[in-house]
Amino acid sequence: MAIFLEEQKRTHMCGTLNASHVGQEVTLYGWVANHRDHGGMIFVDLRDRTGLVQVRFDPDLSKTVYDNADALRTEWCIGVTGQVISRGGNVNEEMATGAIEVVPTKLEIFSKAKTTPFQIRDETDANEMLRLEYRYLDLRRKPLQDALITRSKVNNIVRNYLVENNFIEVETPILTKSTPEGARDYLVPSRVNPGKFYALPQSPQIFKQLLMVSGFDRYYQIVRCFRDEDLRADRQPEFTQIDIEMSFITPNDIMTICEGLVSNVFKQILGHDVQAPFQRLPYAEAMLRYGVDKPDLRFDLELVDISEDVRNSDFGVFKDTVANGGIVRGIRIPGGAAKYSRKDITELEDYTKVYGAQGLAWLKVADGNWTGGISKFFEGEARENLAKKMAVEDGDMLVFVAASEKVVCASLGNLRNKLADDLGLTDPNVFRFAWVTDFPMFETEDGEDRLYAMHHPFTSPRAEDFHLLETDPVNVRAQAYDLVLNGSEIAGGSIRIHNDKIQSLVFEKLGMSKEEARQKFGFLLDALSYGTPPHGGIAFGMDRLIMLLTGMKSIRDVIAFPKTQRASDLMSDAPSFVDNTQLRELYLATVGVDKESK
Repeated sequence: MAIFLEEQKRTHMCGTLNASHVGQEVTLYGWVANHRDHGGMIFVDLRDRTGLVQVRFDPDLSKTVYDNADALRTEWCIGVTGQVISRGGNVNEEMATGAIEVVPTKLEIFSKAKTTPFQIRDETDANEMLRLEYRYLDLRRKPLQDALITRSKVNNIVRNYLVENNFIEVETPILTKSTPEGARDYLVPSRVNPGKFYALPQSPQIFKQLLMVSGFDRYYQIVRCFRDEDLRADRQPEFTQIDIEMSFITPNDIMTICEGLVSNVFKQILGHDVQAPFQRLPYAEAMLRYGVDKPDLRFDLELVDISEDVRNSDFGVFKDTVANGGIVRGIRIPGGAAKYSRKDITELEDYTKVYGAQGLAWLKVADGNWTGGISKFFEGEARENLAKKMAVEDGDMLVFVAASEKVVCASLGNLRNKLADDLGLTDPNVFRFAWVTDFPMFETEDGEDRLYAMHHPFTSPRAEDFHLLETDPVNVRAQAYDLVLNGSEIAGGSIRIHNDKIQSLVFEKLGMSKEEARQKFGFLLDALSYGTPPHGGIAFGMDRLIMLLTGMKSIRDVIAFPKTQRASDLMSDAPSFVDNTQLRELYLATVGVDKESK
């Protein structure tokens, strides 16, 4: 083996060979993807990260090599040296290298492989938990390799673009101070400071603001972040951000930089020309028209508010909801009258109930008649008004939710996306970007009096709303902006507070005492008192961006070694129990945990 590696240096990658290499001697390394004995000839599809090439072992050229090839099995790791020849009329159109094959005169078996727990194929129906347990095998599949290669390319494109625009890459600490606001921190005990803990950063937010104070007026970092929160398909306990901060800028400046960054990525990765500047959509308008703050703009199906139209309706549910301060909104579904059966409508109703709706009112318009559901409550002028307001056409179905604004937006906003999938309106080859702007600075939780920061507590209010901070904070709008693509938020940022007194006031509105604010953020407040420039920034979710670029369904498919929805690594068995000696060194003890039961 050592002699082969020393004397037979790899000359080409498997997937790069083509007709121009015919007649050349090549050395290839890789894995046996397929092994076929065709009575006197042995064929192997050799695979590396660039693709496959067919290797034909011919006993007339080398009996020893042929005999060794007979023992080969899938996923064995081998090296071959031989000549590239044309396959003539036997071209395999399914393979990029299908016009040629390699006839080897040398074969080296680097290592054998046990039978794999699932087949290494581009398309697989193997259980995901099994694939995660054997992730190193799953990563041999081309779709996952292509996703990680795309990820690497995006990293390089981002770095090159930002460096060309005078950004400086700075690494910020991984071991930092716990400031539990929002998601839970991952805590790390300190052995040399007994009883004290570091936290893994949820983002480099404070540090990048401090870099602005320090005069590094254009910073970026491709950085790992950590949040101890419940997981979904598009969330992981550790994730990657493209983190950006700039001084002496306005939101438009940041948006322009980001639009250039996105345009470069989509052009170089997909060959797609992104049209900039992107649409700007105030938060209030997004919620009114789409019910969500990350609308998919590839299709219409906008929400229509009919609250005033049904204030005196004969339909008691609508009338009572409006009288009690709620709202009524609906969606017109083109062609829905024929598309959705009564059973289908029940399924749509069940879908909205997940988001708090008590029911889904509906009616159909077919052959000029309004039928089914609540159609009998819309006659004469009421029908004419509704038809005009919702631009009703024959064959449509109308659906409505009556509830609080929060429930109506959540239920109809998500239903809108489901309807678009049902109707085939979400073309994966169409990319619609938009900036959602002017978010509320604060939000409240049901049944609680206290305020929460909608983005984070370092976001600056809009200048014209500063006067409301003291008297009417709920109506303060933030200088915050999210970049949305096809119904997914891919980046979020804001202009930051650069005045220590305003920052202290915001902490106060969030229910922090002066002592608590000093304890958690004293170093930031001090820094803001030393000539801080106006500044702002943004962070892209790298994992989600790669998922959208590659068409994958989950961010787990674009991360080399992801966690499960229980935040565990099935391959390495992490997290795991540790020895009591380690715990004693850290002055720790576990409470109420039985190792034997886990």
